[in-house]
Order: sequence, then structure tokens, then C-alpha cells
Amino acid sequence: MAKPPPAETQADALVLFGATGDLSRRMLLPSLYFLDADGHLPADFKIVGSARTALSREAFVAEVRKILEARPEPIDDGVWERFSKRLDYVAGDATTKAGATELKPHLKGFARPMFFLAISPSLYAKVCTALGEAGLAHDDSRVVLEKPIGRDLESSRALNEAVGQVFSEERIFRIDHYLGKETVQNLIALRFANTLFEPLWNNLTIDHVQITVAETEGVGDRWPYYDEYGALRDMLQNHMLQLLCFVAMEPPADMDPRSVRNEKVKVLRSLRRYTRAEAQACSIRGQYGKGVVAGKEAPSYESERGKTTTTETFVALRVDIDNWRWAGVPFFMRTGKRMPEKRTQIVIQFKPVPHSIFGDGARNDMVANRLVIDLQPQEDIALTLMNKLPGVSKGGMRLQSMPLSLSLLSTYEGPGARRRIAYERLLIDVLHGDNTLFVRRDEVEEAWRWIDGVADAWAEAGMTPKPYAAGSWGPAGAFALIERSERAWLD
Repeated sequence: MAKPPPAETQADALVLFGATGDLSRRMLLPSLYFLDADGHLPADFKIVGSARTALSREAFVAEVRKILEARPEPIDDGVWERFSKRLDYVAGDATTKAGATELKPHLKGFARPMFFLAISPSLYAKVCTALGEAGLAHDDSRVVLEKPIGRDLESSRALNEAVGQVFSEERIFRIDHYLGKETVQNLIALRFANTLFEPLWNNLTIDHVQITVAETEGVGDRWPYYDEYGALRDMLQNHMLQLLCFVAMEPPADMDPRSVRNEKVKVLRSLRRYTRAEAQACSIRGQYGKGVVAGKEAPSYESERGKTTTTETFVALRVDIDNWRWAGVPFFMRTGKRMPEKRTQIVIQFKPVPHSIFGDGARNDMVANRLVIDLQPQEDIALTLMNKLPGVSKGGMRLQSMPLSLSLLSTYEGPGARRRIAYERLLIDVLHGDNTLFVRRDEVEEAWRWIDGVADAWAEAGMTPKPYAAGSWGPAGAFALIERSERAWLD
């Protein structure tokens, strides 16, 4: 195996495979421009776009300009002049040695390239093998893989093994853009930089945790991919389990990548495995039918798919972590398409006070403390506290709940600052060889092992998706799932 790159060694070039694709257009190329604008790219850093689309360098540069002009932020002409000079383009089939070899003249003089595979995961192994055969995968190069890595444990192992034949584990960056969000990183700071929260972060004071990832859009033209994966494998296996790990992990010894990722793996290994009985009692599968979303009629999944299918577009689960910290604390997770609003949210619900000293009226006012971490559509962290209701009231003191925003974005970015794209943070980390916020191979495989167990339990129990109207919060069973424990989803 090749040695990992030194931590202080910066990459000096980026090859973006899938440069004409949706991810590159929406996220990656704008992120690179903003990193250049903020002075985060080395002076001679080069960006080489690569795709099968036949384009000249000039045409690619013009296309990038159009992408940036379509964004709300104005283009700085000085930044654009510098950024555009970094851009290059190579058309070809990177899954072959000949196609990868065509990149070599464009990387002449660049010793530490990073390869970003914004392409179908089914092509990862072929592209990495081609890079190795072309002599581009060497000691100081690194590769970025978009998730999901495989469809199940078996395919994930095969893919990781193929990529691992070319790149050592320390040079493989499995990216999950959720982990680049400021609020996820603020969660780490809140837990481990404050004596206020960490002593309370356990089953003695926390009642339950909710994690919601709701999307208003449907599957649309993505149905060939989505019909194979479904909501369980598409969203819950990667994004949601990663969020769960950051909420539930033990304090790492330090912020070294190995320390942080070791603690995340411990959480995944502590997840209670699903049985047939637990699948029936603790999970709900759903599939959206026609309905109304944001005031517009929305078609059913089957009409988008073109035929009847048993793919779920909604999942709600109760997850239990069998360790000392979290014993008895349920984690409720739900994700779905065609929901009434776009929302990615973590709710830490604390237990109520054991005894109220206030009168009957105030007792009815009492609300347990709650920490709400919003990732989408806006990033924020808010803590709900109890406070005295101002004024004089009959029958003694009355109380009110008061949300306290803990978001520091406006403080350190400045009023009206641009919200960073999550990929900006992660691209900087790849540039410097820091894989703390990236997913290690054993993490991926432990997540798949648990997800495969859920899917197997569904199959054994004969559970098929329940219908729900587009624009609703899923099947009725999703509410019963949490309500039977006398809890409720946060509105």
C-alpha cells in the first residue's frame, strides 16, 4: 500500500470527473469559485473538468461562467479572472486506461492531484483502476467518492476492495455533504467545548431524540436509481446514520480523524439489530400517492415510475443504542419524499422536571427543555427554556417557553454573510488531507450491516409500503410509531 500524504501537504490540482453533471453544476464548481474568492486555493492550483461530453476548454469555461451567473451572488470580475485561468477540460472515457492517460499532459508539473468522482458509484472501481494503470494514482494523490458506497454490505465491500487496490485508506475521502454543514460541526463544539451540555447528554436527562430529513420534491427522472435503492438505502444509510453518530458518540480523545471515527464506529456497532417482530413494531414503510405539495398537484410515485413497485419513498424507524449512555433512550428517525415542507432537523428532547413547585396554572404551562438543530432549509441551533411570563397573574406565577438561538453564524461571518455551501468545508479538508469529516471504510460497512438487517427483517415480516398522500407527513403509522410511547413528532 502507498503511504498516506503528509498532513501538511496541500493538493495542487483537482480533477473533477462528471464535470458537466448536476452535482458539479449545483455544488462543486460554485464551491470552488467561492473558495478561490476567499483565498483558500493555492496560487497555482489547477481545476481540470472531465466528462464524456465533447467540449473545448473555452466552451467549458463559458459554461462555468453561466453556472455562476445563475446564482444569486454577484460575480467578482477580479476573482473570475483568476478562477477562469485555473480551469481546464478533458473530454473522454475515464473508465479506460486510454481515457485516463489523456489527463496526464494536463497534470504535467502537478505532483499532488485530488480526483473527485462526481459520477455514478457503479463507475468508481473502473475509474480508479484506470487511474492506477495510467500512473496517476501515486503516493501523493487522493480520491473523493460520493456516497452511497454500494447498495448493501456485499456490494460495498466489493467496491471498497476495488478502490483500495489503487488508493490506500488514508487517501480515500468518502464524502457526505451533511457533515460539511456548520450546524453539524457546531454540534461537536456544543457537546465537547461546554461543561453545560456534555454532563446532561445521557439517558438520565434526555427523554428521546428525533432525526427528520423531509423533502418536498418527488423522485421524477431519478426513478431508475431510486427504485433500486429506496429511502432506506438512499437517505437513511448514509446521511441519517451519520447524524445519529455525531449525536450519540462518546467524547473522542482528540480531534484526530482516527479518534473521531473510532467513536462513530462504536455507535454503529451498538445499534440494536432488527428482528421480524421489531420490524413490525418499530418501523413504517411508505410510498407517496398523488396529492398537493406547496399548492400544486403532485403525481404519485407509481405514475413517475411507470408501473407498480414496492420501493419505499418514506421510512420511519425507532432505533435503540445498546450501551450505558443511551440505554432506554429511543431515537426516532423519519425521511421521505413529497413531504409538506423541506426540513432536516435533529431534536434532543430532555426529560421534564421531576416535580413542579408552581401552581396548577403554571404546571400546565410547563414544557420540557428541547435542543433543536436545524440543518435545512436554514441552519440554526435553538434551546427551549422556561421563563416567567411577564406581568401579574391571578393564582401565582405563570410560565412561558422561550426559544434561545445558539447559532453563531451571524457573529463570526458578519451580518448578512453568505451561507457557505457544505462542500466548501469538505473540499478544504481534502485539499489539506484532513479526513475527520469523511467516512472510513469500516463505518460504511457497519452502516450497511445494520441497514441490511432492517431490509431483511422487512422481507421476513412481509412488510410492503403503506400509501400516503403527497404533501402529508407519511402514513398514519408513522405517528402511531412515536405516539404509542406517549411522545410526538415536533411540528
